[in-house]
Amino acid sequence: MGRSRGLSAALILSVIAGLGVTVAPPAAAVTPPVAFTADDLPTWQTNGIVWALAEAQGTVFVGGTFSQVRPPEGGSGTAQDAVNFVAMNAATGAPTPCHLSFTIGSGSATVRSLVVSPDKKTLYAGGYFSAVNGVEVSSLAAIDIATCTPKADFHPSFSATVRALAVTDDTVYAGGDFGTVQGETRQRYAAVDSGTGALRPFTANVDLPGRAVAVTPDGKDVVLGGDFFTVNGSDSHALAVVDATTGDNVKTYPNFIETNSVVKTIGTDATGFYTGNEGTGGGVFDGRIALNLSDLDQRWRDTCLGATQAVLSYESVLYSASHAHDCSSVGEFPDGKRNHLLAQPTTSVGKLGWFPNTNDGLGESIGPRALAVSDSGSTKYLWVGGEFTTVNAAPAQGLTRFASSPDTGVPGVPQVSAASIKPGTVQVRWRSSTDLDDSKLTYKVYRNGSSTPIHTADGDSLWWSRPQMSFTDTDVTAGQTYSYRVTATDAAGNASGLSPTVTVTVPASAEAYPSAVIDDGATQYWRYDESISPFIGDSSSSDNSGIQLNGPSLRQTPAAVNGPSTAIGFDGTDQAVYSDRPSTVPGAYSVETWFRTTTDRGGKLVGFGNNTTKTSGNYDKHIYMTNAGNLVFGVYTGGTRTISTSGSYNDGDWHHVVATQDSSGMKLYVDGALKDSGNVTGNQAYTGYWRVGGDQLNGWPQQPTSNFFAGQIDDTAIYPSALSAQQVTHHYQLASAPADTVSTVPATDDTYANAGAPNTNYGTSSSLAVRGTSAYASYFHFTLPSAPAGTVLKSARLSVKTSTQSGGGSADSQSVVPVSGAWTETALTYNNRPALGSGTLGTLSGATDGSTVYSASLDTAALSSSLGSSYSLALTSTGTDSLWLWSSEATANDGTPQLVLTFGAP
Repeated sequence: MGRSRGLSAALILSVIAGLGVTVAPPAAAVTPPVAFTADDLPTWQTNGIVWALAEAQGTVFVGGTFSQVRPPEGGSGTAQDAVNFVAMNAATGAPTPCHLSFTIGSGSATVRSLVVSPDKKTLYAGGYFSAVNGVEVSSLAAIDIATCTPKADFHPSFSATVRALAVTDDTVYAGGDFGTVQGETRQRYAAVDSGTGALRPFTANVDLPGRAVAVTPDGKDVVLGGDFFTVNGSDSHALAVVDATTGDNVKTYPNFIETNSVVKTIGTDATGFYTGNEGTGGGVFDGRIALNLSDLDQRWRDTCLGATQAVLSYESVLYSASHAHDCSSVGEFPDGKRNHLLAQPTTSVGKLGWFPNTNDGLGESIGPRALAVSDSGSTKYLWVGGEFTTVNAAPAQGLTRFASSPDTGVPGVPQVSAASIKPGTVQVRWRSSTDLDDSKLTYKVYRNGSSTPIHTADGDSLWWSRPQMSFTDTDVTAGQTYSYRVTATDAAGNASGLSPTVTVTVPASAEAYPSAVIDDGATQYWRYDESISPFIGDSSSSDNSGIQLNGPSLRQTPAAVNGPSTAIGFDGTDQAVYSDRPSTVPGAYSVETWFRTTTDRGGKLVGFGNNTTKTSGNYDKHIYMTNAGNLVFGVYTGGTRTISTSGSYNDGDWHHVVATQDSSGMKLYVDGALKDSGNVTGNQAYTGYWRVGGDQLNGWPQQPTSNFFAGQIDDTAIYPSALSAQQVTHHYQLASAPADTVSTVPATDDTYANAGAPNTNYGTSSSLAVRGTSAYASYFHFTLPSAPAGTVLKSARLSVKTSTQSGGGSADSQSVVPVSGAWTETALTYNNRPALGSGTLGTLSGATDGSTVYSASLDTAALSSSLGSSYSLALTSTGTDSLWLWSSEATANDGTPQLVLTFGAP
């Protein structure tokens, strides 16, 4: 009878064996092709390390080095003895009645690999043990799954630890530390009959431990992974493919994997096989390799750093367990926090939006070590085992699991800012949110408290790449103040809360300086007007936002540029701002910023580097200050190349600096004038981030005491071209040009009068009302500021917010009229209401929606004569449809009622 080596298509193996799985389509609740949510489910915990997982018919088998399992944090039940093994219900995460103890006479027993036969009837366990429930074995055991008992007639003798297993219909392949099996030489790899345990002729001798083994789907070949440098006497480090019957070499891989790296795990699917690698020392390979089954050659190589312990191919996605901390070599996150669970397409390196996380945990502080997929009905479960003690920052030791649905995780609340530099437009921008299992989110923009969004957009984001999204609101009126809020929603309908309200007043005339920066082509423009961390909005159309690091001081005044904008302050120790997504600088560019300082420790003002939260390893295209206050512009071309100023600029005044480089060379301008130039046209090419306020300066001429700048910085812009001398000078001059200023004046007193209750005072009410019949009238008192020197009142508006009560809006128009009589908030009633002045200041119309901010343009001539004094006005109506507003006593009033006054040059 011929021996079949074909694998069951539904076979789900432990990661140590590393075979792939056939599964149902991914759940629609997460961003495809990811098939699992990132929401960890309550799962019983171990008191040690989980090394291996396997699955059969809704039961997950767990092997490792532990002695007990206990309920999940906050769960019911009591701890149970579990000697290096436990069987778990895939759907509930609780132990089943199957109890097996893996023991040894002396030393510490451990289970290192588990695999289930294709017919789902037998569980094979490998490790270091001599008995299972008292039945003598030798580091490899076969368990009858139906009865949960060891098969006494299966007892091949392995001389040392078995670390990896794979199984076909009739053969079990093993890899590990052993040198003999059944007394015959088998150096680190062997094959035995799956029924009797008899040794097969298969011989694939290697010189160092075997850590992974997998059978190709056609059953013809076996893939080996480990520490070795030779296979059957041929050079092949860490990886080889051998014949499944004889063990003869089919494909060797000399000089393919770095000599200080090993293969820890192998997974397969219908198209290829995948290695997970671990290295020690410098220049290691810690990532993953995909190879094609058709030619056994490399498909792609992921060079992320952070040792990979497990890989599992599932529905065209490769899930992996590692502690990846630096994926900058593949254009992703720079060296920083550890990411222990990742997903990527089996066809390419790029990571998908699935980022549950564990901590490093016990033992070697590796985190997760094993993966397996099980199901219960239509729900699929991804099980994870290892040495971690937390999952998603909550206590969970050794085991966790993730389901295909439901997705219950809520996206983060967007961080929003808004700016308007010219009449007719408001730029609303926000940092895209993160969701651990949804890379595509839907954002809704709400204006003036309305419950109906004025803009909806989809956006992609990953935790290290959260690009700014923006919306330009063109339905705005000069002089009027608008408020905005944004939400994020995932594919399952989970919605974030509303972002904090941001307000912006549309100017009556364009701000000269920022308009010139944008008109001259800036593709990154940070004005530093935010009031909360960590988002820095980009005022250009390119959405290249920034992220604050270590809490720089916000909204510093006076700023460098005339107008309402503010500056940012840095402490010179560790504070900085970095761009939110990586980029390259392929050609000409300009770097522009304003700065003010008295430091004698120097520091970097602006530069390009390859890290964000840490100092960079590659860094140039930067402007820095020496201890003496001189400015240096430098690039790296195999050596440092710099130009610099002879004068110093640490005098406490605002200064403007621009550095350019193009095919004509380098130029450095300060305060509108060229200070130095050079003929260097090249610089270092790498993927990096623009950084403001500090980064590495080691090895550069006149290196200052500090890498970080102590002082204030304002209006930083990056251009994809070299600004001309005329443009530089023009920008410098425009910064001091007169600019409009906006003053927001809240009501000091407000109340309303009611003809239906003529003697009632409503001074403490949170509401105001306006109607003609039966009459309501609302009254407001303001303390008007004086016009700033050299300016006049250019526009004025009354801003109010409708309440949330039913019928809060009104189809009628309301008149804004001056009040000539005296009144107080605590005494006014309908019977003693003050006399009104002559004429109308303005008209409020279209205030039909509830919980929405509306405003009325006012007669500036009428108000100008009262600047610098107290002023009262009223809202009246001749209609019958009442208007209900929030008073200054209401918490939901968004700062209303208020006057918005714009002052500017005559």
